[in-house]
Amino acid sequence: MLSYDEIQNIIPHRAPFLLIDRVDELEPGVFAKGVKMVSGNEFYFQGHFPAEKVMPGVLIIEALAQMGAVAILSLEENKGKIAYFGGINQAKFKKKVVPGDVLELETRIVKSKGSVGIGEAIARVNGKIAVKAELVFAIGQ
Repeated sequence: MLSYDEIQNIIPHRAPFLLIDRVDELEPGVFAKGVKMVSGNEFYFQGHFPAEKVMPGVLIIEALAQMGAVAILSLEENKGKIAYFGGINQAKFKKKVVPGDVLELETRIVKSKGSVGIGEAIARVNGKIAVKAELVFAIGQ
């Protein structure tokens, strides 16, 4: 299990843009699973449907990408590097994510060749799929 502070030793994101709170399971280079506790105090709720607070789908995708970055950047040969988006494929948004939800994030690296790869990512709330996508990444310096 990795704490919020330990996550920051792996990926470069910082508040308010670090969108994962904890990593519960990690197999470097293979998968990472953890959570984002969605609070009504999040900066984006001020302007994203203020009358009906909904976490922006793009930020859920970003949280999934950060989880994937933890998986891939945990490999010894990738320490200190950055994972960039190369693409987002087949994204499906199936459930709203609202304040009070515990967003369960899981990203599995299914293909990797050199500095480029693909991750299958799923975000759930109470075990139900909220977002599913294929994320393409590139490792940079």
